[in-house]
Amino acid sequence: MVPDETPVDLPIEARIAAAVGQLGVDTVVLRSLSLLAGNNEGGEFLLVVGGEHAQGILDGAPVLYWPELWGTRALLYVWNDSAIAGVTAALQNQAWRVREMATRVTATRGLALQVEVGALLTDEVARVRAAAARALGAIGDDLEVIRPLLKDPEIEVRRGAQQGIDAIRKRRPAAATPEQV
Repeated sequence: MVPDETPVDLPIEARIAAAVGQLGVDTVVLRSLSLLAGNNEGGEFLLVVGGEHAQGILDGAPVLYWPELWGTRALLYVWNDSAIAGVTAALQNQAWRVREMATRVTATRGLALQVEVGALLTDEVARVRAAAARALGAIGDDLEVIRPLLKDPEIEVRRGAQQGIDAIRKRRPAAATPEQV
């Protein structure tokens, strides 16, 4: 059961907070992880995590990867450490949007998944490479693993790489080279 009175047009943070208020953190995390694993958590919960867009799926649109993405995104707003394994698996999801979102969750939650996120620096999808570089800026400390992306053919990836490097330098001034100080 989820809050029936929660309007689906509210921001996701408000929808998740309402669900947590009724169901508790552990249950919302568990159900989000269940969506991430490809399970059906019912229409009401899908509306909580997917908002207005979930109605399309409930009306018969192809499911594709959307519930998995929404389950992953929910973990930006509700968390307990039982979600670490699910987020780790999501970094290898076949859907690039899920991999991209999993890097955001990894960075937001400060998960020590540098190796797993680092593997995404060579992902075939530019948005995933860029997100991985930004995430490593939040959780990593190795500028050199990100540096090759400064020459990526995609500008979005180059920007993500620079943002990741800048974040590491800000957190760890010793990581800056003498010419950058």
